[in-house]
Amino acid sequence: MARPVTLMTAQWGDMDFETLCRTAKEMGYDGLEIMCCSHIDPKRAAEDMDYCNELKSTMEKYGLKTWALAAHMVGQCVGDKWDPRLDNFAPAELAGKPEEIRKWAIETMMYVPKAARNMGVDVVTGFMGSPIWAYWYSFPQTTEEMIDAGFQEIVDLWTPIFDEFDKYNVLFALEVHPTEIAFDYYTAERLLEEFDYRETLGFNFDPSHLLWQGVNPTIFLRDFIDRVYHVHMKDAAVTLDGRAGILGSFITFGDTARGWNFRSLGHGDVNFEEIIRELNQYGYDGPLSVEWEDSGMERIYGATEACEFVRGVDFKPSDVAFDKAIAND
Repeated sequence: MARPVTLMTAQWGDMDFETLCRTAKEMGYDGLEIMCCSHIDPKRAAEDMDYCNELKSTMEKYGLKTWALAAHMVGQCVGDKWDPRLDNFAPAELAGKPEEIRKWAIETMMYVPKAARNMGVDVVTGFMGSPIWAYWYSFPQTTEEMIDAGFQEIVDLWTPIFDEFDKYNVLFALEVHPTEIAFDYYTAERLLEEFDYRETLGFNFDPSHLLWQGVNPTIFLRDFIDRVYHVHMKDAAVTLDGRAGILGSFITFGDTARGWNFRSLGHGDVNFEEIIRELNQYGYDGPLSVEWEDSGMERIYGATEACEFVRGVDFKPSDVAFDKAIAND
């Protein structure tokens, strides 16, 4: 199939763009899923083609391309209910100012689709946030009206943003993920319903976030394949031992006492062969983007090995029935 293997750049925000390009090439990648604000300024990219050409020229220098921009942190600030952690995603001068953070996030997201178009891509991955994530356990008692209001708030906030996406013929791929308005199978299904199955909205399929919740990633992929606009390759391992709980116990990621952890590709429990078979069956030919997260492994080693793993598992579909050759003439 030879799908392009790209590197999601969020976890590499400590590198300047050229250093990141050189490093990604050395690790074997075909391109980058470029994170807004850390490796591309959406406003500048929307308004300055010279800036976009400079970024593309730097990638070309190292034989890299881009098939998607990522707007996870900005998007989170659009729909989230503020707490001090959100200050990490917004400009420092807005810290502690929820209304100003949301205003900044909405304005920035409005630049993202034009930035994507100027960079020559038609998919933006990202988060949408959630005003009701804190209600997930339903205690204290959560009413249906509270949940309905939360979904409606997301629809109200994101509809004007999606209008701008449509203007530039760019798709938004939500990463179904805890803390998002859609974090599992049924919330993803409901989100599509709330937006009346608007084509603009689809999913960035990431099996690692589904696996530890007990959601079968392959079933999710099969059922939502027509809305899968982008694919993350990321692994996770569930290591429940009778002490650790599935909710993490407030133990830091990477600590082996946790009940689950993100793992470098091939070191967890995700069945990537089944995922590739589903992608082959439905003809997905977009990038396979490695979002490398493993606090227990050195990242250059891990991300290099992960790139090799993806190339090894990305087999071509058959173009003939296996038993055709044994048929009688």
